[in-house]
Order: sequence, then structure tokens, then C-alpha cells
Amino acid sequence: MKVSERRACRALGQHRSTQRKAPRGRNDEAALTADLVELAERYGRYGYRKISALLKAAGWLVNDKRVERIWRREGLKIPARQPKRGRIWDGDGSCLRLRAEHRDHVWSYDFVEARTHEGRKFRMLNVVDEFTRECLAIRVARKLKAADVIDVLSDLFILRGVPGHIRSDNGPEFIAKSVQAWITGVGARTAYIAPGSPWENGYVESFNARLRDELLNGEIFYTLVSAR
Repeated sequence: MKVSERRACRALGQHRSTQRKAPRGRNDEAALTADLVELAERYGRYGYRKISALLKAAGWLVNDKRVERIWRREGLKIPARQPKRGRIWDGDGSCLRLRAEHRDHVWSYDFVEARTHEGRKFRMLNVVDEFTRECLAIRVARKLKAADVIDVLSDLFILRGVPGHIRSDNGPEFIAKSVQAWITGVGARTAYIAPGSPWENGYVESFNARLRDELLNGEIFYTLVSAR
């Protein structure tokens, strides 16, 4: 086609300089891409914003937009934005979901299982403040029973005071009469989730998932002491 450059660019709405100036990448593009991909492989649950923060901590002078551009170009995972969940309402309009309104209002706890190098199991009891998202305690032992649950909570109550509610699933260690009586006796309330509904205990479940991805799946514990 015998069409001038000026006329073709005008028809396409494109500036003429794009036909004359070859795009040049930055001198540090390859090194930055290599570091970004390495961090993305190491921290599989992180999105580009957290990876950008790690790059800055490592000394890179880079903004989030550039990291996002490289992230998309390399085809790395982009976490989908989660819709905000509303409260769960009953048919009569009463609210079923208890939400933390301040620090030490609602604590939640749950167990995580892992193994030492020789294949023996150990358990971790994790306690999380739902308002601050803070992990208050992690107790590690081969076996954890109702007495151990009371022991962990008693230490926390001394340090932080008694919370308003303690949320858990219906595991035998949590619904034991000794645990219920002790929690009620110190002035707190139990908040058990519906059976088979782990999403109702979402804060501690989310913490447990990150703990497994970022620690348990990446470390070898040869002894129980090293796990602690």
C-alpha cells in the first residue's frame, strides 16, 4: 500500500514517533525480573504488592506499577480480589456471625498438624486475635489435650486479660466440659462454629494456611525442639 507515514498514523490515531524510535528496556530489567521471579517462587501466596515491598527491602528502587507490569508479562499469578462478605442473617433478621469490634474482643484458636523428619506427628495450637490479626500464642507438642488448651489460655489471660469471646470448631479438645467450665468461670464466652463450616472460623484458618505455606512446607524439623 502506497500510503504515507503521516496519513497512516493519523488514521490510526498513533503518534509518528512510535514508527521511528525503537523501544528500549532499562539496563536493570533482566536483573529485576530474575529477582522478582525468584521471590514469587519462594512466596507463592504473595501478590505483586508484597513482592514489591520485598524488592524495596532488598535495595531495589522500583515502584509498584513497574513490578505489576513485569509480573503480568511473566505470567505470574495475580490474586483475585475477594468480594467483601456481608453478615450472615437468619430469617427473622437476627445476626448469627460474631465479629470482633476491638482488641481482645474475639479470639479464635485451632490446631495444625505437621511431622518431624522421621515421620512422627506433632500438633500446633494457634491462638489469633481476630481484630488485630495478631497471633497470640503457638503451643507445639506431640499431643495436645483439653488440659493443654486451658494451660495456653491461662497464660494469655494473665498477659492480656480475659477476652469477650473465644471462637473454635467442635473438636473434642475445645468442647470438653473442663474447657467450657473453665472459660465460663473466668468470665469469657465460647463461640462454636457450625459443624463442617470452617469458613466461620476464617481468621485462624487463614493464619494456619499461611503458616503451612510459608513455614511448614519450607522447613525440615529434625526434632520437636527445633519445631518449637
